[in-house]
Amino acid sequence: MASDELSSKLSRRLQIEEGAEEPVAVDQPGHQNGSEEKSTTANADSELGAKLQRREELNEGQGEHVQPSMKVFNPYTEFKEFSRHQIKDMEKMFKKYDIERDNFIDLMELKLMMEKLEAPQTHMALKNMIKEVDEDLDNKLNFREFLLIFRKAAAGELAEDSGLSVLARLSEIDVSEEGVKGAKSFFEAKVHAINESNRFEAEIRQEQEAKKKQLEEQKQRRAAFKELQSAFK
Repeated sequence: MASDELSSKLSRRLQIEEGAEEPVAVDQPGHQNGSEEKSTTANADSELGAKLQRREELNEGQGEHVQPSMKVFNPYTEFKEFSRHQIKDMEKMFKKYDIERDNFIDLMELKLMMEKLEAPQTHMALKNMIKEVDEDLDNKLNFREFLLIFRKAAAGELAEDSGLSVLARLSEIDVSEEGVKGAKSFFEAKVHAINESNRFEAEIRQEQEAKKKQLEEQKQRRAAFKELQSAFK
């Protein structure tokens, strides 16, 4: 069994490293591809040795487990060139085509998106579309990478006939250039930044006022219903 053989090898290597056993040289028949095999074996031994040493350190409490990065992504602070309304539209579009609801758009979902936009792409073209913004190289798009499409479109960084350019152009999201990136000087940039901040706060106030108005209307409807209900008692 391959697993038993590997377990035996790992156990023997640990015993050798702890001095419980002496390493035994094994004669290798033939010399064909000898240097290549030695190089591959040396690399594997080195990697295995490092892993075993790391495991020993963890077992003895000398090291710490490294957790993967859990950095929180905030689209409103990272993509300041877009308004809250634009980002919400992009999020709505992203969720619409995230058929599996796994917070990613994979190759087949991208294929469906382009067909719905009446701009079908070849299999290779779809792969190239993902590759152009796939920063974590997982062959699918997360929401941040999806936003990068519209950032590149707004900045004029996409080829006119590229699949991503077609996607941005055919979507109902206006990605006209906004924000501080078009400012020609530091002072203009500061003015733009202040305007962006004011616009951001105004949009939040508008959303809060709309929710407040909606709650007030619901309250009035409930009161009217109760009044009508009491009239029949």
